[in-house]
Amino acid sequence: MSSPMSISTMVAYCRDELARRGHPPPYFLLAMSLGAMVATEWSYHGSGEVKGCVLMNVSLGKFSPFYRRMRPRNYLPLLRLVLLTRSPADAERIILQLTSNQAAQRAQVIDDWVQARIKHPVSRINALRQVVAAFRYRVRIGSPDADVLILSSKQDSLVHVNCSLAIAAQWKCPVRLHPIAGHDLVLDDSHWVVEKVQQWLGRL
Repeated sequence: MSSPMSISTMVAYCRDELARRGHPPPYFLLAMSLGAMVATEWSYHGSGEVKGCVLMNVSLGKFSPFYRRMRPRNYLPLLRLVLLTRSPADAERIILQLTSNQAAQRAQVIDDWVQARIKHPVSRINALRQVVAAFRYRVRIGSPDADVLILSSKQDSLVHVNCSLAIAAQWKCPVRLHPIAGHDLVLDDSHWVVEKVQQWLGRL
């Protein structure tokens, strides 16, 4: 399939897919990065369809400049990753280095990631289409209709932590900051993520 070039089209796909699988609303969504943009747009649909969102290391063009949404030091490595032919293992090692601050300790995931890449390959053009969708997205005016929790990594080397802080300030929603994790917050500290989500759900 061709990856949609708009976040709203991704939302429509997700909604249709859940309906096809027989999962009616309401939903709680947990999403990271590009997925968090999809969850954000989805949460504006109203009617109680989305009850809550946990958004991890998210950035939105309305609230942050491009150089914080994607830190400039990553432009060249990401361009090489997309455009140059590499073995699946080499590509996944680069992704791990970019997204984890504990790459040496998390290296065991590479074999699983390689198998996933082989089984469900993402074409270069689809990767570029997703980047375009992310940078084109402009969030709606006002805060979402759902309850929102933002989780962010202070040491995220891919997306600046201020992107999350700016969103939380505008929406007046809770934000929790991890002191050392990288962009892949779930990979670097899944227990912390679970703890923060459980605490948030307990207050709703």
